Amino acid sequence: MTIDVQALIPMFVAIPLGLSLLIQLVARHRHGLAEALTILTLLLLTVMSCYAIGYSGVYHLGGWPTPVGIDMRIDALATLLLLIVSVVGLAVSLYSVDYMRRFTARSHFYSLFLLMVTGMNGVILAGDLFNLYVFLEVAAIASYSLVAFGCAHEELEASFKYIVLGSLSSALILTAVALIYGITGTLNMVHIATRIVETGRDTPLLLAFGLLIVGFSFKAALVPFHAWLPDAHPSAPAPVSAMLSGVLIKAIGIYVLARLAFNVFGIAENELSLLRWLGLVSMVAGGILAAGQKDIKRLFAYSSISQVGFMILGLGLGTPLGLIGGLYHLVNHAFFKSLLFLNAGTIEYMTGTRQLKKLGGLNSKLPVTATTSLVGSMSIAGIPPFSGFWSKLIIVLACIESGHFGFATAAVLVSIVTLAYQLKVQRMAFFAALPASLKKLQREPPMMAMAMILLATGCIALAFAVLTGLRDPWLIGAAQQVLTAGTFGG
Repeated sequence: MTIDVQALIPMFVAIPLGLSLLIQLVARHRHGLAEALTILTLLLLTVMSCYAIGYSGVYHLGGWPTPVGIDMRIDALATLLLLIVSVVGLAVSLYSVDYMRRFTARSHFYSLFLLMVTGMNGVILAGDLFNLYVFLEVAAIASYSLVAFGCAHEELEASFKYIVLGSLSSALILTAVALIYGITGTLNMVHIATRIVETGRDTPLLLAFGLLIVGFSFKAALVPFHAWLPDAHPSAPAPVSAMLSGVLIKAIGIYVLARLAFNVFGIAENELSLLRWLGLVSMVAGGILAAGQKDIKRLFAYSSISQVGFMILGLGLGTPLGLIGGLYHLVNHAFFKSLLFLNAGTIEYMTGTRQLKKLGGLNSKLPVTATTSLVGSMSIAGIPPFSGFWSKLIIVLACIESGHFGFATAAVLVSIVTLAYQLKVQRMAFFAALPASLKKLQREPPMMAMAMILLATGCIALAFAVLTGLRDPWLIGAAQQVLTAGTFGG
C-alpha cells in the first residue's frame, strides 16, 4: 500500500497534539501508559520523517486554496528538521522513562513534551507567518512550563526569566508580522516573497525584517540576546535541557531565521555581514564563558551559545559551502549536545551534584555515560573522525573560500577552546580520583543508558554523511539547495 506523503503533512502536527490531549484524558494517573504513548508517538513521527525524505509539496488545510486557506509546506530543509526533532525526541523520551520517576505528575511532563514537539513541527511546516507565530508560541509556552517542571526555586526563577525574555522576543516577532501584513496585504510566505521580488524591499519591510532578526536571535540564543539560556538550560530537568539545546533553539530560532532570510525576504550583503558578526561574537563569548564554568550543565549551556555561533557564521557566509557547513553543524549539534545534556543529567541523577570539583572516577562506575560522553565531547570539539570535525572543517573552508580569513582563524581558535573545556569535563568527571562518597555508586538505569547509546551512535553515523562529498553531504546538500534557490517568488 502506497501512502500519500502530502496527506501525512498535517499529521506531523495532529498526531503529537492529539496524543498530548489523550494522555491527559486516559493516562493522567497511569504513568506507564503515558510513557508508552509518548515513545510510540515519537517513533511514528521518526518513521514518517524518513518516509518524507525526497518529497516536496504543499498541503491546503480543509482543501481551501491560498490565500483563503492555510498552507503547510514541506521540502528537503523542512524534512531535515522534522527528522532531527523526531529522532532526538525519541531518544529523550526513552531517557525520561527512568529519569522522570523522581518527579510526581509525570503524565503532565509527557503531555507538555508532546505539545512542545507539536509546536516545533508546526513552525517547521507553517506556510504563513501567522500560523508560524501561533506554533512558535505553542512550543515556547510548553518549554516555559517544562523548565519549571520540578517547581524548585532555581527552576521557577529560570523559567520566569525565560518567560520575560521569550515574551519580549515574541512581541517583536508579532510586531513584524503585523507590519508585513499592513504592507503586503498577505501573510502567506510565498506571496510575501513574490511581492518583494516584484517591488523590492522598502524601508518598512526592512524594519520588519530587522525585528524578525532580533526576535529570532533571542529564540536562537545568539549573543547579546542569550541571557535566558544559561539559567534555563541548567535548571530544567535533563530531558528538557536536551530538547531545548538540541532542537528547540534550532527549530524556532535558526531554522526560521534562515527560512525567512533566504526564502522570503532575500538576504543582501548587509544582512549576511550582520549574521557573520553575530555568529563570531556568539562563538567567542560562549566559548570563553563555558571555559570558566564548574557546573557541568551550565558549562554545556554556554557551549550551546558558542556552537550556535558556528551555525550562524556558516549561514552568514551565504555561499553554498557555507550553508552546507551551517546546516551540517546544526544537525551534528542536535545529536552531540542532546547527548551531553543527557550525560550531565545521568551524572546528577546518580551522584546528586552537577559540580565538577565533587566528581571523579565515573568511568569505572558509569561506563555507558563515560563512553558516550567521550563521543559527545570529541564530536563537539571537532576531533577527527567525529562528525563535528567535518562540519567545522566545512565552515572554515567556506570562510577561506569566500575570503574571510579572520573568521576562519576565529573558528579554529574557538574549536581549540572547546577542546580545552571538554577535556576538563572528561578529566574532572571521569578520570580524576573517585571520591569516597561515590564508591557505592550504582550503574545507569537501562533506559537512560539506551538513550545515550542511541545518540552516540547518531554522532558516529553522522560522520559518514560526507561520504557523498564535502559539498553535498547526505540530506544536507538537498536542504542547502532549498536555501540557495532564493526566495519562493524568485
